[in-house]
Amino acid sequence: MLVKTTRAWLDKTPEERMHALTTEIVPVIEAKTTGVRSRFFDTEFYSTRVTDVWLWEARDHQAYQLLIDALRETPFWDHYFEVVDLLVGVENGYARTYGFDTVTTINT
Repeated sequence: MLVKTTRAWLDKTPEERMHALTTEIVPVIEAKTTGVRSRFFDTEFYSTRVTDVWLWEARDHQAYQLLIDALRETPFWDHYFEVVDLLVGVENGYARTYGFDTVTTINT
């Protein structure tokens, strides 16, 4: 999920931002979803198009759909963040489809 912070988010202090996340957004996600996990990446110092990348992992399509529906019901969606793009994919989908080893997953 590629997002860009809005003025409403930037006008908050860091403490107010954490409070908003923990009281307005996370509880809704936890109440309405199961089987999702997130990771967060700051990108504002490398990109002007987006300020952050939220990587969401969902156990299946329904879990992902419930996540998006939950986020849309919070100030996260289009108040604190502009959702610039959703990039949905399946890890090593090509290899799995054709029965190949996942050579594109590299650990050195």
